[in-house]
Amino acid sequence: MLRGRETDQQAIDVLLDQARAGRSGVVVFMGEPGIGKTSLLAYAEERAPDMTVLRGLGVETEADLPYASLHLLLRGRLDRLHALPEPQAVALAGALGLAPTRADDRFHVGVAVLSLLAELAEDRPLLCLVDDAHWLDEASARALRFAAHRLHAEGVVIVFGARDGFDPAGLPERRLAGLDDRSAAQVLADVAPELAGPVRRRILQESAGNPLALRELPRTADVPAYDLSPLPLPERLRLAYADRIGRLPRPAQTALLVTALVDDGDLDRITNACAGLGIEPAALGAAELAGLIRIAGRQAAFRHPLMRAAAFQFSTYDLRLEVHAVLARLLTGDPDRRAWHLASAATGPDESVARALEETARRARERGANVSACAAFERAAELSEDAELRGRRLLDAAVDATEEGRPHRAQQLLDAATGLVPDVSARATLPTLRARIAFGQGAPRLAHELLLKGAADVAGDDRAAAGLMLVEAARNATLLGDAGGIVAAATRLRELDLRPQDDLDLAGQAALSTAMLLTDGPAAALPVMRELVANSSRITPDMHSRRINAAYFALQTGDFQTTWEIARAAADECRTAGEISKLAVLHITLASSEIFLGRFTDATATASEGLHLTTETGRHSRAGCMQGMLAWLAAARGEVGRCAELAGRSLEHYDTNGIVNGLAWAQWAQALLDLGQGRLAEALDRLDAAMAGPVRHQYQAVHFAPDQIEAAARLGLPADEPLRRYGAWAEASGLAWAQAVLHRCRALLEPDNDRAEKLFHTAVRLHAHGGRPWESARTALLYGERLRRERNKKAARAQLRAALENFQRLDARPWAERARNELRAAGDTTLTAGTGDVPPALSPQELQIVRLAAAGRTNKEIGAQLFLSPKTVSYHLYRAFPKLNVTSRAQLAGLDLTGSP
Repeated sequence: MLRGRETDQQAIDVLLDQARAGRSGVVVFMGEPGIGKTSLLAYAEERAPDMTVLRGLGVETEADLPYASLHLLLRGRLDRLHALPEPQAVALAGALGLAPTRADDRFHVGVAVLSLLAELAEDRPLLCLVDDAHWLDEASARALRFAAHRLHAEGVVIVFGARDGFDPAGLPERRLAGLDDRSAAQVLADVAPELAGPVRRRILQESAGNPLALRELPRTADVPAYDLSPLPLPERLRLAYADRIGRLPRPAQTALLVTALVDDGDLDRITNACAGLGIEPAALGAAELAGLIRIAGRQAAFRHPLMRAAAFQFSTYDLRLEVHAVLARLLTGDPDRRAWHLASAATGPDESVARALEETARRARERGANVSACAAFERAAELSEDAELRGRRLLDAAVDATEEGRPHRAQQLLDAATGLVPDVSARATLPTLRARIAFGQGAPRLAHELLLKGAADVAGDDRAAAGLMLVEAARNATLLGDAGGIVAAATRLRELDLRPQDDLDLAGQAALSTAMLLTDGPAAALPVMRELVANSSRITPDMHSRRINAAYFALQTGDFQTTWEIARAAADECRTAGEISKLAVLHITLASSEIFLGRFTDATATASEGLHLTTETGRHSRAGCMQGMLAWLAAARGEVGRCAELAGRSLEHYDTNGIVNGLAWAQWAQALLDLGQGRLAEALDRLDAAMAGPVRHQYQAVHFAPDQIEAAARLGLPADEPLRRYGAWAEASGLAWAQAVLHRCRALLEPDNDRAEKLFHTAVRLHAHGGRPWESARTALLYGERLRRERNKKAARAQLRAALENFQRLDARPWAERARNELRAAGDTTLTAGTGDVPPALSPQELQIVRLAAAGRTNKEIGAQLFLSPKTVSYHLYRAFPKLNVTSRAQLAGLDLTGSP
């Protein structure tokens, strides 16, 4: 029985009971070796006789094999793959080696794992036990973490056991400490009641409450020796196991080494390898009788991971080489494992083994397992007989380290490769790689300089490669709000005179037109951008990066409906294809367009999902922008605390990575909140300060200029610069709504009442063309306020009612309250409370699900779209129906769920 773990056992019991009620849960038990993680996982299994149980394990020697641990967890249950949506089934089958692999989004497998776990839980609740998670291969760990984050209403429980080194990535943790004195004494009495008092006290003291130490130290030949040993507790335990292994016959020791190196515990493979070494099955029996391994069915497993480590360390170098060679001969049908065993058996450079590992690395890369690919390329480099091949493999390893977000490791590999690869072939690769490493290490200026220099070096030999570097340099400078960097990169790009066949036309035009906006102004740049948007119809559905550029151009021109259409189509395609990584980027443009279109509920849902995706996919640099947009939406709604929290987090991201887009939204959000609360001077100060920094080069600076103008006008101050800034853009845009806002701004600053009246009247007329309900409401409010002050209360009431209606539909509470107060002052006594554009009780995710259900999608189809399980979809619909006052899916079709005014 377990001693001293009552609260942890209770936590497990709660999770299991919730699973029986249809809810899912996850817990990660963290702690040092022997602290009781495995015992708690065993307790969970004992308490779940009515559940389906899957057992997984991280194996140290398999940490470089992509999806090896995931295969161990799911084997025996893969007959249900057919029930998954086809793209998910294909992705998971390819990852597990059951079908040809293909280049796929690395997170698509995580979605498939989620769907498979939910499918397995259809019969009865599901318990997944993953021990030694710190040794999971990175691909398996990523897929399991992604699935764990998205579990909700499936009846699935995942319990991880891990040492430090495993990244829970925000999953619930419980850290295990040593047992209290009373529990420790009980454990020791259970296993060694005959121990003398002095020895008992030494063990209690030196075990520090570690349950495994309490059980194993009494079995050592010389207990008192541990009193003076300086070794850390895990090393003492390994020595204790080594002492037990040393008492076994030599064949049994060899059989233990074979078992340690057969990663999946396959008994047939173990016995075949033993036979190849001349060892009889009785040797395994001796190890089993000694309590070091357990054999069940066709599987053999160590009773504790430290026993595996001790078996390996107790063996001799020559014996390990021999065992690896034997296993390699047996693994003819598993090229990846075979390659690693061959590499472990190699005693020096061996080009044939290096080639096998290189092939393993490329297969891992195709499956999105960059960590495994990096390790295989690096080991292949060590075994390379040719210096140039060694250098190329080190460069490949550096590429994978960079892709996985490990810039420091990438830099080490790149340094090792420098000088080994001929200059001619390396000139196009090294600068880009060095720049990406520098950007990942927080040195964006250095990255920019490296790209500019690299482009200059290769321009004479490879214009396309130089162009790619300059496009990346321009993109980096745009992210940083570095106007000089954008112009420098675009100028050099223009000088290359690239041809359409160089495949840089749209990406290059992005850099050129952005620079033109800075140097020549919107009158010159916006027509070019509009033409690029018009030409985007030739972009095929699979060209997502080009669609992102096209949507960005449309955003810059103020054509927000086209922005939304392009970004929405690209996002839908990414969802269907499972390309989750790209969604985190697309959601920035999509949410921006929804904000400008006045679809605040949609924008909240998009940005919220985007924020989750940035966390789940490791694209943390994008989180600040999502938080900034959510802060702006909170400001519009008057949610003071939420706005402050989100803006603060966005600013922290800017301080970390220097990416300006999020900063622009965060600063604008803070100013908008002040403006909505009537703090005019504070709002103006914030926006003036924003314009003194890199935000002045972001598109948001155009769109918050009217807020600057309003704050200044209401304070009786001039606003010449923001009026020039907005006026130049609005005139160049040719858009009715932009002209309407420009007329409003001029009216606010116009001292002559008659001229101001005409300007406001024109603004209202132009707003009638639609497209910007938020700006239309702001214009009507300001016009109504002016009319009321001029004693034209009847005309004022018409404008103020229009403003109030739009603000209510947008759920812009402080602005609605301001309109309501003005209406009262204008003599309107018929006011009633308003509601938002959709029932406010619906969460953003519920709204997404309800809309898809109203469109006739099944729970399974909705789940595939939103990367949720069908049961979670059903759960959200169950919660949404009462809020919408409906009882069936059929009734959803009759509701207005557009989220737009």
